[in-house]
Amino acid sequence: MTRIEIPTPHGPAMAELHCAPDGEAVLMLGHGAGGGIEAKDLVAATRAGQAAGVHVVLVEQPYRVAGRRAPAPAKQLDTAWLAVAEELCDRFDDLPMVFGGRSSGARVACRTAAAGQAVAVLCLAFPEHPPGKPEKSRQAELDAVEVPTLVVQGETDAFGCPKPGPHHEVVVVRGTHALDADLEAVYRTVHEWLAKVLRPLT
Repeated sequence: MTRIEIPTPHGPAMAELHCAPDGEAVLMLGHGAGGGIEAKDLVAATRAGQAAGVHVVLVEQPYRVAGRRAPAPAKQLDTAWLAVAEELCDRFDDLPMVFGGRSSGARVACRTAAAGQAVAVLCLAFPEHPPGKPEKSRQAELDAVEVPTLVVQGETDAFGCPKPGPHHEVVVVRGTHALDADLEAVYRTVHEWLAKVLRPLT
């Protein structure tokens, strides 16, 4: 594992590199709004990516690197994410990039997928709506993604469950928004999906 600092227009981001032998793609994973890259579902997804022959990069947004817990505005998150993606694209010799993350990080991955030319998107605990406010849906962010997308959602997630669509599938596993009740299911689902979506590209 290697940690590198990457400059962005909104301050330095931190990238934790978990490289796989002869990796044929790169999976970028972002954290939730108030959490970090040590979240258990992100760790499970990292293991799944490496087992599938993928380099995994856990990305810490500049506001977290600066010690703030309150998230930056969406535009700043997206801009910083794309700056990191560009740096990683150069570092990994233009390997196919999969964008992903948990909760807020999943939303960033969806919003930037087209601009960053991601070949697929992985959403862990996509926050379909704020708790108790189903009228404030974020489904449009997910529906706008035009590359293969996997959503792994806890069956009792207070943030709701997004609807499947033409480009995205939704797999419901035991647990809450934390996605830590059945980490083996998270690992298995992510591993199988990565192998499936990356097979035509390698």
